[in-house]
Amino acid sequence: MPIAPTGGGRRPPRRGRVRVLALAAASAALTVPLLTVPSDAARTAAPRTGFELSGGARWTRQSEEASLLAALARRGDRVSVRRIGTTAQGRPLRLVRVGSAEPGALTVLLVCGQHGDEPAAREACLSTVRDLAYATDARTRAFLARTEVLVLPTANPDGLAAGTRENADGVDINRDHLALRSAEARAVAAVLRDHEPDVIEDVHEYGATAPYYDKDLLVLWPRNPNTDERLHDEARDLAWDRVRSAARDAGFSTGVYGVWTDPATGRPLRRNAGDGQERILRNIAGLKHAVGLLVESRTDALSAAERADPALAHRRRVTSQLTVLKALFRYADERRASIAAATGRSRAAGEAGLGPIRLGGTDDEVPGETLTDPPCGYRLTKERFARVRDELALHQVASRPDGDGVYVPLRQPARKLIPLLLDRRAAYHLANGQPDTAC
Repeated sequence: MPIAPTGGGRRPPRRGRVRVLALAAASAALTVPLLTVPSDAARTAAPRTGFELSGGARWTRQSEEASLLAALARRGDRVSVRRIGTTAQGRPLRLVRVGSAEPGALTVLLVCGQHGDEPAAREACLSTVRDLAYATDARTRAFLARTEVLVLPTANPDGLAAGTRENADGVDINRDHLALRSAEARAVAAVLRDHEPDVIEDVHEYGATAPYYDKDLLVLWPRNPNTDERLHDEARDLAWDRVRSAARDAGFSTGVYGVWTDPATGRPLRRNAGDGQERILRNIAGLKHAVGLLVESRTDALSAAERADPALAHRRRVTSQLTVLKALFRYADERRASIAAATGRSRAAGEAGLGPIRLGGTDDEVPGETLTDPPCGYRLTKERFARVRDELALHQVASRPDGDGVYVPLRQPARKLIPLLLDRRAAYHLANGQPDTAC
């Protein structure tokens, strides 16, 4: 697997090779304001998370989360909380909306806690949605007047309860965004279908391997080679420029997720991030016309003080995530026109039937098999269609009856996703469709 040298911390070229930059040491503050500092009155009125009440000594309980979200739901039209699914163990999957739901508003989606043993990501999302709901300053209110912020604060409540990466059925949800076998992944897919978010952040944590892979924050963009070029570049710029700069200013070191580097030279040694896998949410984000961002905060204690007092490490982990969220909202506010143009172009390209489709590879490597002249569509027997009907509908894939079977045309917004679902040559396809080349 070829990996380019990092070369002094320069930004990765467009559709180019990964470069890694080492920045500064970590900060240990507890909270970071979103757009401006909340007023004293807002701070007093707002409910606190269990994490905040304990000074970071423990994570917020799910019962406390339920109470917090109920309080937010009473804020009026500005906030809504609804149940979008139920886990195998009967726990609710809740989606919070803060801000505008008017046509033309930019939609930002935060998916938090897909892995149940990564609690700092969830804490950042809970306090963020609370701060947005209770904000009184003019700048944040103006942001919310033209932005719909959607937050799935606990995407894996069964895993959270058990302290496991997987859900109660042993499924890694972040490897299920293509097959959609889990209730959790199906809930996320329904949100993508119904709201068509413009920006998606997937919030995670990771365990470091010093000295090769041990930055405070790691970021990555959609690297599936089918992501529209302009959309890819927006996502890469968000991760590399906005998030990196915000992390540096806050005192955090940062790097590219999945890339191990030589501490002496800064050169990449190997990569293990799943890269183009279409099953991963950051890649599905790009395939579904959104600017995608993956963020991972480091779980390991950074000092003797953090080892002696885990609350210090907990606060540092949450603060690093809040730093990213602040940068994300500023980016969304300042570049909303460019984001809308990129997402619109991505959808239009599918409807126009433009470009090759790649069945493997990443944005900086030679791809796997490439459909240089993709088929007009795929035919499925009634039996095969029945087995994937619900999944195709959740993926917003349109189909029509065709004789004794069903026809899935490629000329639609989901064009570059369809072969990954239905072509037998794709690594994770759901059904063997018959390619139709007689356009």
